[in-house]
Order: sequence, then structure tokens, then C-alpha cells
Amino acid sequence: MDLTELAARVLPILGFVVCITVVAELADGLGVFSLLARGTARLARGSVLGLWLLVVLVAVLATAVLSLDTTAVLLTPVVLALAAQLGLDRMLFAFTAVWLANTASLFLPVSNLTNLLALTRLPDAGVPAFLGLTWPAAVTCTVVTVLALALFFLRSLRGRFVLGEAPSFAHPRLLWLGVVVCALLGPAFVLVGNVLVVSAVGAAVLVVACAVGARHLLSWRMLPWQLVLGVSVLFVLVQLAHDHGLSDVLGRLTGSGSSWVDLLRVAGIGALGANLLDNLPAYLALEPAVLDHPVRLVALLVGVNAGPLITPWASLATLLWAARCRAAGVSVSWGGFALRGLVLVPVLMVTATLSLAFL
Repeated sequence: MDLTELAARVLPILGFVVCITVVAELADGLGVFSLLARGTARLARGSVLGLWLLVVLVAVLATAVLSLDTTAVLLTPVVLALAAQLGLDRMLFAFTAVWLANTASLFLPVSNLTNLLALTRLPDAGVPAFLGLTWPAAVTCTVVTVLALALFFLRSLRGRFVLGEAPSFAHPRLLWLGVVVCALLGPAFVLVGNVLVVSAVGAAVLVVACAVGARHLLSWRMLPWQLVLGVSVLFVLVQLAHDHGLSDVLGRLTGSGSSWVDLLRVAGIGALGANLLDNLPAYLALEPAVLDHPVRLVALLVGVNAGPLITPWASLATLLWAARCRAAGVSVSWGGFALRGLVLVPVLMVTATLSLAFL
């Protein structure tokens, strides 16, 4: 095992995870997500369906630009609190957050840690090239998820609500700075290409601003040290397994070729591995078996990104989401979660791989 080569691949990714987490935590502390939630409620003008569609838009944008963990950890409590204040079905908004956190995480490399890993394996490692490969599956997974949510929670989408008084924010100027930084991240990722540099600049701007005007928001606890350590250990363990024959076994399972059936096979195995273990080790284990064609690599991303919706441990974002739900007093039935996932995931795998087959 070449630790130098492994470190050269892993360290920039872990650096990005740290920087984007700092951006998301400070943005949340300043009230960016609360402001967005309030803005969506005002734009909805009393329509529950309109509010939900706007929450869908916010969840997709937050996932695409700031990662799925941002939606699961930071947006979830905001929309649950908003639903409680307006007397709406909190389970509708809870499932909207967790499902879109996973299924909308195919748009940009920064949307999911697995995407960042895949980016280093593509012939053209630029963000536009990545988006050019993933957008059919990303759009398909998002649309199918929204339609499924509408069908499962049809009754909860009816009716109207009355908006209460607006909340106050302690640092309005810094709040708008946070809004600007978050809004510029997406275009900057595409234009600059280097996600570590962009996220580091965004984090530095907010850290300096908060050090001047809101020092109480700065804390070592906002750094994701446990996540970084856990991911580092996973990298080493999976690499050791590959060095001892895992690649040969998985290569036979995933087969070869880029027809729709071949892509569906890759995505299905990725989804199965994610729900049995977790999406990150599933991706790391299967990656060498799909490097023969970029579309096969994207099919694997479909499986490990959009597939972890059946078991609670399939995605770290789902576990973090569940913790936020419990803190908000929302009880999650894992049986119901799994049953809904068993309906949605096969549809996602079939439709998303169909969209990839035409690339």
C-alpha cells in the first residue's frame, strides 16, 4: 500500500470537508438557514403546497452547493421548527430533507464525499466535466424523489397556513455576508474548479468576519474531527482489503460494459452495499471495478448516493438527520422509513441508469 499516493488523494478531500463544514456551521449560527426558511414561507403566501415546493428548492440547492450533510444537519431542524410553528405535518418536511439530502447529491463534486472521490478518477477532473456526466441522473433522481414525496404525503400538501411574526437576528450585517458567501459558492465551484480553494476562501471570509463581530460563534467544536478521523481510517482499511484481493471479487460482481443493464447492475450493487454497510465504504470498495468507463463510475455514484434510503446506517447524513429529528421531538419509525425506501430506491435505480444510458 502506497501511503504517499493515498495521502495525496485523501488530504485535499478532507481539507474541503473541514472548510465547507466551517462555512455551513457559521452560516447556520448567523441565521442564514432560518432566513431562507422564513423567506420561503413568505413567498408561499399561505399555500402549503407552495411552501413545500420552495423547501424542496432550498433543500436541493443546499445539498448541491453545501453538501448533503448540510441539509441533514442544519436545514432539517429549521424546516421542522417552521412546520411546527405553522401547524403543518412535520414528517412531510422531515422526509423531504433526508430524501433530497441523498438523492440531490449528484449535481456537483461538493455535494457528496463520494463525488469528490470520483472526481479524482475521471479523465477530465474539472467540475463542468463532472456535471456533464452526472446531470441526467441528478435531475432524474431529484424529480422522482419529489414525485414520490408528493404521492406519499398527498393529504399533507393540501390547505393553507398563517405566517406569524418575523424572527430577529443578532448580527444582520454578518447574516447578509453569510448569504452572499453561500450564494457565491456554487458558481465559484464551477468557475474556479478547485473546490478546496473555493471552500477555504469562503471559510476564511466568514471566520474573519465572525472574529470581528460575532466571536461567540467560533468554536473548535464546529470542526468535524470525528468525521475526518473516521474517513481516514476507512480509506486505509479499504485500501488494505483491495491489496488482498477485494478488487478481483467485486470486479466479477459488477461485470463490464456500459449498456443500461450493465449500469443498472453497478448501481444496484452500489445501493445494496450502501444499505448493508454504509455508502462511503461501499463506494471505496467498488470504485476500482468501474474505472474502465466514466459512465459506469457515475452509475456507482447513483447507487451509493441515491440508494441509501432503506437502512438508517446506509448514509451518515441519515443518522445525523435522525438525531436532529429526535432533538426536535419528531419520532422516526425505521420500519416505515425502510418500507418507503424499498418502494423508492428501485425506481430511482431504474430511471437514473436509463438516463445515463443515453450519454
